Amino acid sequence: RSPRQLCPSGVSDPTSGARAASGSMTRHGKNCTAGAVYTYYEKKKDTAVSGYGTQSLRLSKDAIKDFDCCCLSLQPCKDPIITPDGYIYEKEAILEYILHQKTEIAKKMKAYEKQKNIKKVELAELAKAEKESKVKAFLEKELTIVSKPLNPFSSRGGESQAGPSTQASQQEHDKQLPSFWIPSLTPEAKASTLSKPDKTVYCPMSGRPLKMKDLIPVKFLPVDEKLERVQLITKQERYICAVTRDALGNSVPCAVLRPSGAVVTMECVEKLIKLDMVDPINGVKLAEKDIIAIQRGGTGFAGSGVKLEAKESRPVMQA
Repeated sequence: RSPRQLCPSGVSDPTSGARAASGSMTRHGKNCTAGAVYTYYEKKKDTAVSGYGTQSLRLSKDAIKDFDCCCLSLQPCKDPIITPDGYIYEKEAILEYILHQKTEIAKKMKAYEKQKNIKKVELAELAKAEKESKVKAFLEKELTIVSKPLNPFSSRGGESQAGPSTQASQQEHDKQLPSFWIPSLTPEAKASTLSKPDKTVYCPMSGRPLKMKDLIPVKFLPVDEKLERVQLITKQERYICAVTRDALGNSVPCAVLRPSGAVVTMECVEKLIKLDMVDPINGVKLAEKDIIAIQRGGTGFAGSGVKLEAKESRPVMQA
């Protein structure tokens, strides 16, 4: 049938052919293939599908961890500890991480020592071979020395004089192997040289050296101490300040007091604790380094001071 169909009134519809030719065509504004301009939406869509070029995405609140969650497991901490830089970890997770890093360092150190011993043996063999070559060259020179004078008119003397040079040229000719497929001329891939591994364990978040003695236990004060842990996790406001009883969250700057491990708000620190620099929980004198600010996960708003844009670097096609 012709794409031009008749309307109920008997008049042909000029737009019916265009609809039939387009098939299941989507919205014209976002998928215009006849336009002379390559729109931003089309470029963005093609970049995502092609697999080339750096792709960036803004993180929402669902992609940001809560302030009381472990930086490794991203789950609410059962036994939280904090580093001097303010990153909270689950005690089991960070101890397992430190143990794994020490095991990897021991493996790398073992491989490095093995490589070192192999190089030592190779150097000893090279020194031995060089010494043997010097002795051999000395003996060859000794054999060419003639003790009695030679008669220049005799043919035997000429042969004896031409002998060593002929032998040397023959040896050089033997060394030059014309066939590239001979196994002695085949190139070989040498093992990559290992550098001496660093024995220091670094924090996975801050990148600074991490020691077990620097980890400080954290004591969160729950909103309701009668609630079990499962019921507490389901609540949006789980913990409160140990001094002012204000609710804690990603939008509230918090700090941990090193002597007691109590979690308080930064407002409480500025207005109350820094007046006399005494821990209000156990009465211990505080120093500036004893007040550790907790690294928050962010609120999803740009004003929270957290980087909210994720980037994925992919191959780039260059002209």
